Amino acid sequence: MPELPEVETTVRGLRPVLEGQTLWHVEARRPDLRFAFPPDLRQRLTGARVTGLGRRAKYGLVDTDRGDTMIFHLGMSGRWRLDPETIGTHDHLVLETGAGRRLALNDPRRFGSVDLFPTADLPAYPVFAAMGPEPLGPDFTHGYLAAALEGRSAAIKALLLDQRIVAGLGNIYVCEALHMAGIAPTRAGGRIARKRLDALVPAIRAVLEAAIEAGGSTLRDYARPSGELGYFAKQWRVYGREGQPCLCGAPVRRRVDGGRSTFYCAACQR
Repeated sequence: MPELPEVETTVRGLRPVLEGQTLWHVEARRPDLRFAFPPDLRQRLTGARVTGLGRRAKYGLVDTDRGDTMIFHLGMSGRWRLDPETIGTHDHLVLETGAGRRLALNDPRRFGSVDLFPTADLPAYPVFAAMGPEPLGPDFTHGYLAAALEGRSAAIKALLLDQRIVAGLGNIYVCEALHMAGIAPTRAGGRIARKRLDALVPAIRAVLEAAIEAGGSTLRDYARPSGELGYFAKQWRVYGREGQPCLCGAPVRRRVDGGRSTFYCAACQR
């Protein structure tokens, strides 16, 4: 599933194509993805000018001059295709701009979503309302995280994946950040040594920033709007590397927690 770096990379790829442009043609080629498209999607977007693009957690945001924001989620297999020569079976939403550019939201598994919501009320959007701070934003600090984890007996990995604590973190990047900070994924959130906890926020930021710089991680379906793959998988420290040597030489281990694979080094992470 595309995580925060993949969505951020997607938004950055869409920005030079969409920002400032008028949407001359909007076509929903099916009634739904994971959820139904807004019934007036075409009417509300056709003729609108895109005033900005952004991201909240794992959601992309496309603001318009009509006071609406299109909110998209890439699900498990979604990606935007830029100027496709032909529109395929899995291209479920097509946008055409006044500059003659065409974008197609392609989602073979149809676990993604598209919605419209008033831009001024975005913090109250049901999915966003209960979310914690952005991990790359100014509110995600050591003090905030220490307070959020205080007294918690749940495993730190599960807590970091809880969108109410921090928004947008996913399995790959939590595994990587915990390894960088030297914290065992099973360690109780409220029982992490001060030295390691001090390293966690900068580790999370460093991993996400490096992943964005590399264009994200391509596992199966993800690609940038340009069609390029994400190359951060070549920099993985532990994720997907079961049995291979950690930087310290010990073998990377794998366990399953809550249906997700957790990769870690028992020698480095305590």
